[in-house]
Amino acid sequence: MMIVEILIAALLGIAGVVGLIGSYGMIKLADPMQRLHAPSKATTLGVAAVLLASVLDAGLIRGQASWHEVLIVLFLFATAPVTALFIAKVHLHHSVPRADLPPTGTARDWATIDATPPGPQDSA
Repeated sequence: MMIVEILIAALLGIAGVVGLIGSYGMIKLADPMQRLHAPSKATTLGVAAVLLASVLDAGLIRGQASWHEVLIVLFLFATAPVTALFIAKVHLHHSVPRADLPPTGTARDWATIDATPPGPQDSA
């Protein structure tokens, strides 16, 4: 039991440190596009560590099978990147001048800026 409790405490400590790093990143990163990385990584890794600690506690200490945490982790891994993508697209469409956007790292511009808005001929 002692090793499991140490592992659970370590996972909770890791989750706390990752959460603090994510919060610090939110404060220090100047650009909203850069700020996307701090909470998405902190949320994914921090919450996953807490839920893994909960699974270990329920399964190895209390002797109960708990699938709720596993389902929450799967849901989190599926939705966190999509949420970050939507926040990034809102930022791009929020009247931000092209000069203020970070480089894409390729020869092409941002995909949402390249797209032409639908005209009257496309609305049929």
